[in-house]
Amino acid sequence: MSTPSQAPLASLRVIECSLLGPGAIDTHLADLGADVIKVESPSGDYVREMTWPIIKGVSLFHLHIHRGKKSIVIDLRKEEGVQTFLDLVKTADVVVEAMRPGALANRGLGFDRLRAVNPRIVFCNISGYGMTGPYKDLPAHGIAFDTWAGLLNPAYEENGFPYIPEHASMGMHAGPLFGAFAILAGVIRARHTGEGCMMEIAQSDSAAYMDWYRSETWKAYERPQSEVTGNKADNYERRAPGTAGMKEGVRYQIYESSDGHVLFMASEQAFWKNFCEGVGRPELFEKWPGSKYADHARGNLELRAILRDIFKTKTSAEWIEFGSKHNTPLAPVNTPKTIADDVQFKARFKWYPHSSHGADMLPFPVKFINEELPDPSLSPTLGQHTDKILTEVLGYDADKIAALRKARVIN
Repeated sequence: MSTPSQAPLASLRVIECSLLGPGAIDTHLADLGADVIKVESPSGDYVREMTWPIIKGVSLFHLHIHRGKKSIVIDLRKEEGVQTFLDLVKTADVVVEAMRPGALANRGLGFDRLRAVNPRIVFCNISGYGMTGPYKDLPAHGIAFDTWAGLLNPAYEENGFPYIPEHASMGMHAGPLFGAFAILAGVIRARHTGEGCMMEIAQSDSAAYMDWYRSETWKAYERPQSEVTGNKADNYERRAPGTAGMKEGVRYQIYESSDGHVLFMASEQAFWKNFCEGVGRPELFEKWPGSKYADHARGNLELRAILRDIFKTKTSAEWIEFGSKHNTPLAPVNTPKTIADDVQFKARFKWYPHSSHGADMLPFPVKFINEELPDPSLSPTLGQHTDKILTEVLGYDADKIAALRKARVIN
């Protein structure tokens, strides 16, 4: 593979004003080659000190979220700073306000003023609960969006205190992803029509949307059972929404292997037959052929005990090989710690090394065939690119930069 002469988003310039996790909205764009300029206050974004691990004094959060970006310090409390920001907007496609709604408007930099200097500007706010609703001013961190969306249940420790259980964060990742997607849609239209737009996304909304299957199932169950039923394989009995309905599954279930666990997914009759023949137990299919589709053999404890014993006869790796050979859906059961050793993971992911990026990090997951995306640069120190941006992007001369520095508009 070769590195193309121009990255996919090399023509895109984004001005980002962010605090903490929402800044991830532009990480996706920077990974694809966009010129992302992070405008920081003189005190900077304290994401550099937030949460663990801290790597040589800098948080992994900052190293990942702001990789590939540039940092400029501008004091927006001063009119000269506001004007400098507007000069940047004139050169940009997008302005991202990744903090509470109205933060830029409070500095005289609301959408109307930005649009006045650049009619094609796409303005996106990403916040916790969005610009409307009773929670719009409620401060929050990332886990709040998952608890709000019903994605995790409180756990209890031995002394009876509730605690936050381990879980995959959703809102803090889904919000930036949906936001980046919408930003590109806005830019495509702006380049075609000459008209920008203003959009906003709540990380809480995104968490709820990512779990649409469960919430929409509960909504469907509000309708009469004569209209909304379960699967044919379950005699049309309703099951709990989403993965909660998997507890009593047998042909779709986690089983212990001889050295770990595997996920067995023979819900289609054809896959179930392949498995039975592959393990030399055709009589299991003859006794329990099941329905053609979506049959988990729910509640069949006799079959579950037989499968338990069968799966313990091979290692997880041997079962995965079996799945490929006998066309049976089987999957490894990894943890966030062990996944890096998985052979599929190793074949698909090339780590960005800590030697060049400050921490070992996963790359953007979309692959462009026969070419490689450019590696993002190390996340910036506070104001690292101030002079470079003022000179190369805005064309300010040395005297003007010196005047701004003397007025303490820039660092």
